[in-house]
Amino acid sequence: MITIIWAIIAGAIIGGLARLILPGRQGISLPVTIILGILGSLIASWLVYKLGYDNENGGFQFIPFIAGVLVAAGLIVGYGAMTGNKQVR
Repeated sequence: MITIIWAIIAGAIIGGLARLILPGRQGISLPVTIILGILGSLIASWLVYKLGYDNENGGFQFIPFIAGVLVAAGLIVGYGAMTGNKQVR
C-alpha cells in the first residue's frame, strides 16, 4: 500500500515538472498528469537501467529522475495530440 502512495506522489511530482517544462498550458486534468508522470517514470527507469546505469554510490538517482520528467513530457504531448487537446496560450 505504501508503494502505491509513493508512486502517486512521485507521479504527481514528475508529471507536474513535465508540464512546467512544456510551453503554454496543457488542457489535461490532475489525475491524467499523475498517471502520465507514473508511466513516464516507469518507462524512463526501465530504459535507463537497460542502457547500463548503475547507482553504485547510493543516494538520489538524478539520471532516472530527469529521464522520467522528459519521458513524461513526451507522453503529455502525445496525449494532447491523441485527444485533440490543444495547448492554451
